This record gives sequence, structure tokens and C-alpha cells, in this order.
Amino acid sequence: MRKLETLRFDNSFARLPAALYSRLSPTPLLDPYLVHFNSDAAGLIELDPKEGARPEFVGYFAGNQLLPGSEPLAMLYSGHQFGVYVPQLGDGRAILLGEVRNQSGERWELQLKGAGRTPYSRDGDGRAVLRSTIREYLCSEAMHGLGIPTTRALSIVGSDQKVFRETVETAAVLLRLAPSHVRFGSFQVFYYRRQHEDLQRLADYVIRHHFAQLAEKKEKYALFLTEVVFRTARLMAEWQAVGFAHGVMNTDNMSILGLTFDYGPFGFMEAYDPGFICNHSDHIGRYAFNRQPQIGLWNLSALAQALSPLVSKEALAEALDQYEPVFNAHYITLMARKLGLKAFQNGDAPLLIDLLGLLQTNHIDYTTFFRALGNFKQAPGEKNADLRDRFIDAVAFDAWAERYRTRLIADERRDAERKATMDRINPKYILRNYLAQIAIQKATQERDYTEIERLLTLLRHPFDEQPEQDHYAAPPPDWAKGIEVSCSS
Repeated sequence: MRKLETLRFDNSFARLPAALYSRLSPTPLLDPYLVHFNSDAAGLIELDPKEGARPEFVGYFAGNQLLPGSEPLAMLYSGHQFGVYVPQLGDGRAILLGEVRNQSGERWELQLKGAGRTPYSRDGDGRAVLRSTIREYLCSEAMHGLGIPTTRALSIVGSDQKVFRETVETAAVLLRLAPSHVRFGSFQVFYYRRQHEDLQRLADYVIRHHFAQLAEKKEKYALFLTEVVFRTARLMAEWQAVGFAHGVMNTDNMSILGLTFDYGPFGFMEAYDPGFICNHSDHIGRYAFNRQPQIGLWNLSALAQALSPLVSKEALAEALDQYEPVFNAHYITLMARKLGLKAFQNGDAPLLIDLLGLLQTNHIDYTTFFRALGNFKQAPGEKNADLRDRFIDAVAFDAWAERYRTRLIADERRDAERKATMDRINPKYILRNYLAQIAIQKATQERDYTEIERLLTLLRHPFDEQPEQDHYAAPPPDWAKGIEVSCSS
């Protein structure tokens, strides 16, 4: 295991032309203190967990002093924000320290989010607040626990320094880890500026470091886009299956590696509602839950346009045409597993669609229902009262349950075997907004960070039975209906 001063920095992005970024150091944070350290994420860069207790740790990851070997910079990009193209965005409050290579050869970029103003901050202060930092910290680790591709989070450093959002809050810095922070908008900025040489250099860099199997291919740029299409389609299917909504699916928030990226307003759906909008700022519902697959393709189309100087129109169209079949195939595979079916058959679509309709009309909690569905008994005459009693329209559930029973019997699998497989895909625990809010309130009002640790421990194993923590699996209390998250989150 390594000490902070012996992390092996590579900084390959800093070797690219200066047009792709701006070099600058983080702005020091006033009287920083450690809020939380994630020993699991530390293992990705082979950092000794004991390093989190050193006073120097806070200084390095508050941005108050530089790690040896780091070359801090802010990345340039543009993007479509709520469908409107913005010519220049860039890291307005994030600074990339560089990348650390572990002994397995994996590269992990270290980025300080909330590290102060950059040339891309526009009118912003370059800071993050403790509230939103806790949300990203918890959710990125929760998504990892669910097996969904995501950035990771190593630490939160806090400060009493005041930051104004809707109200006055305190500042914090998140240390984010990702193999790459390149996003769709990283390519868009050079396409719209007609800087096609820089566009090609960026594409070559990403392919060389993250899609090396394509580097020597004749049609490497078209193949690269196809790979991004595949990864994005699968990510959208996984979000849909688990009930996750990303509130700001702008092209500058879309990872080129198909990671869940840039957590701001987000939410796990509770009472099933396909039109669920998790972002209070999304007044038209552009990023509503049921629109996410369509927006994924829209964003990929914007990326394809940005790559058009390198790829023929025919090849671009061919790559984009892969999105829908990949998404559909992965989604139905996941939903078949959630239903406990060995495989999705042609006649299973109405069974799933009708179930989702019942969940919607009866306002059934999505996560707890699918977890409980594993307990369904397929014996003739079994009423499955625990499930039935959740429905206002119990007669409609009975009719669906008979169809489901018939389908399960056809699979010839015992209840216990089926439940075991269902429990491995239907989580018991998710990061509900009210759970994050409790952790935030304790942290901001009392400097009590024990709830962050408790949630992190819980969400690392969301599929396991943890009887002493069963209250964390409950649907939200009535007071949680007033929680709103917006772009400032």
C-alpha cells in the first residue's frame, strides 16, 4: 500500500495540446477538516487507508497543497444543456490533479470537485457545498454497490467557509475518481469551433488509453462511437431497471466511458411513476424517468455529429442504429431476472407492462415490491397476501398473479431457487432522498458524520439481508414528500 507522497502519477491528459484545458492550482479552502474517507475507494489507487487519518491528507484533498507529481488542470468542454447548445462550459469548479496508475496498470484520475474558480466558472464561485457533496459521495458508492458503472468517491473535506446557493451553506471538496473525466461535450467544443485537429487528437487519446483494442483498426473512430453507443445503451437500461433517474442528462454530463457521471439532482423512484422528475429545476420534464432512454440516444446523436469530421455519415448512422436493440435486449434481460424468469420469452412483454401499470395506478413502491416479489409462492391457491395487501385494487393484482404463476410454473424452478436469483438483482436498500437528507442534516447541523458511514456500509451490500438495518429499506415517511433537489444539489 502506498503513502500519499508515493502515489504514481502519470498525467497523460496534461501531455495533450493546451487547447484542451487550462493549467491552474486549486484555491485553498479555509480551515479544512475531514468529513469522511472511503477506504474501499482508496484501494483502487492502492492508498493505505491509514493515510486518511494524517493531517496532510486534508491539506492535499482540500486543494491547499499539491500532491507530488500532480499537474492540476481544468478541462475544456461544451455541451447541450436542456437541449440548448452552450459553446463553452468546462470544469467550472473541478480541477483534475492527474492520474494515478496502480500495480495492475489501471489509471484513475483524481479530480477535486469544489476546488475553486477556473477560467470556465463563468459567474460561479467554483465551490461545492457540503449538502451536494454528501449526495454525490453516497450515491456514487451506492451505484457501485448495485453493480452499475459509475465514478467513485474517495473523500469529503469540509470547511466553515460560507457559500451562497438558495441559502448560505458551507463549502466542501469531493475527491472523485474515474478512469477518465472526458465527456460527450469534450468532443463537441472542438467540432463547433472547427478545431478538427484537436478533435482528432482527443479521439486518438481516448481510444489509445481506454479503447486500446481499436487503436490499430482502419475504422477506429466509427468503432469507437459504436462502443460508446453500446455502453450508453446498457447504462440507460440499468438505470431503468433499478429505478434511477439522473436529473441533468446534458451532453456535458455524459461520460465517454458509459459511467454514471456528475451527480447533481438525482433520485431513486419510490412509488412507481414512469413520468418521475427528480430535478425540481426541470420544469418541462426533459429528463423524466421514462424519457431517459430517448435522451441517451439524443445525446449520442450529438456526439456523432461532433465526430462527423472523422466518420462518414453512413458509419455514424450505423453506429446509432445499434442503440435501440442493445438497450432493449439488456433491459428485457434485466427485467426478466427481476421477475425471476429464466429468460424473456415473446409472450412476456404484456406480463411486465401490465405489472408496471398496476404499480403505477396503485402507487406501489418500486424497490420494495420487486424485492418482495421474490417471496411469491407459485403453489395453486396461494394468495400471496403480503404482496396482495399492497394493492388498492386487489382483484386486479389477483388476475395478474395468476398469469405470473402460470409463467413461473412453465419455468420449472422451485420457489427457493427463484428467490435466490431474484434477491441478487432486486436490491433491498437504495439511497432514498430522505436517507441522504438525514445524513446531510446531521452533518451540516451537528457535525455528526456517523450517518454517512452507516449508509456507506449499508449501500455497499444492497442485495444482502441486513436485519438490524431493516428500517433503511422502508418506503419514505410522509415528511420526505417535501424534499426537493435541483441543479444546485
